[in-house]
Amino acid sequence: MAVRRSWRSVDIQRLASATPESAGTRRESNWRLARIQLGRSGGIRCDPICKLKTHFAGIAKEYCMKRKRDGDKAWAPATAVRSEYLLGLLSDSIGPMPITEIEPADVLAALRRVEAKGNLESARRMQQLASSVFRYAVATTRLKSDPTRDLRGALTAPRVTHYGAITDASRVGELLRAIDGYDGQGVTKFALQLAPHVFVRPGELRHAEWLEFDLEASLWSIPASKTKMRKIHRVPLARQSIDLLKQIYDITGPSGYVFPSIRTRLRPMSGNTLNAALRRLGYASDEMTAHGFRAMASTLLNESGKWSPDAIERSLAHGDGDKVRAAYHRGAHWQERVEMAQWWSDYLDTLRQGADILPFSHGNAA
Repeated sequence: MAVRRSWRSVDIQRLASATPESAGTRRESNWRLARIQLGRSGGIRCDPICKLKTHFAGIAKEYCMKRKRDGDKAWAPATAVRSEYLLGLLSDSIGPMPITEIEPADVLAALRRVEAKGNLESARRMQQLASSVFRYAVATTRLKSDPTRDLRGALTAPRVTHYGAITDASRVGELLRAIDGYDGQGVTKFALQLAPHVFVRPGELRHAEWLEFDLEASLWSIPASKTKMRKIHRVPLARQSIDLLKQIYDITGPSGYVFPSIRTRLRPMSGNTLNAALRRLGYASDEMTAHGFRAMASTLLNESGKWSPDAIERSLAHGDGDKVRAAYHRGAHWQERVEMAQWWSDYLDTLRQGADILPFSHGNAA
């Protein structure tokens, strides 16, 4: 059935893109009605008008659906939720507008409202997402060019902050002893104890499930759906890691999350749990974070001179743009990674025991 653009549809679009001030007090109630009809519950608003797939909200929704099923490059669930939320904020202003009529000033006005609240990183990310939607519209022949290309440099750049991390070997032992003395929730303590040995991303640790572990094979296989790079990540487990996991198994095994929420075993521990535990131990956020265990391992493993940079990068699950090279390194460095995992855990034990810190002898063990 052909779609009719009635006077009601046109008026709703016009009113929704206006403001009470510009529309005048007599039309303020009509403006509010238009907004209600277009929807103001969270997420990307897509009313019947936007379903014409020619308006920003409709194309944004279509783009998000594509990104969620984009093969190896598909958004992680958390990324999808965050991205749809930010695009939903844009929908309050430019959502009901035909995408061909959106000017750079329209996008900038929407971004400025978020920026004015001090949410600089959110505004920056919104601009990136808006640009992705516009470029998708160009690729699908619904737009000639991306209007956000003229907004480069228009927003205030957020201050770049790095994750707090202890990378001085002399202080690592002090941290490990503090973790051993943690008197908070038991599962949280086990997570803190395991984190430096496996140095995976905090989200991967929190969402770990027992079915991913093969303790007999000393292997943890993190499924692609849980990794940042959307590729399965295999983690060799040292003896120390296996000993810890066996202790945790008695508490949270044999199925479900390894580190469940304190409230329900159906959810993993919250994203703030490990950082809150580190604060409780006396470490400030610019001093040590849950993500900092990765920087700790990267720094000290590289400083040791014993392991190839490629093996260290593979252990950190950093991406490789060259697919052929990446496939080669996955196999070529596995045995080195197994040996490195055990050496690293042994080295952590040495630091924990307070042994004298000697300079590394830069001989390659691989």
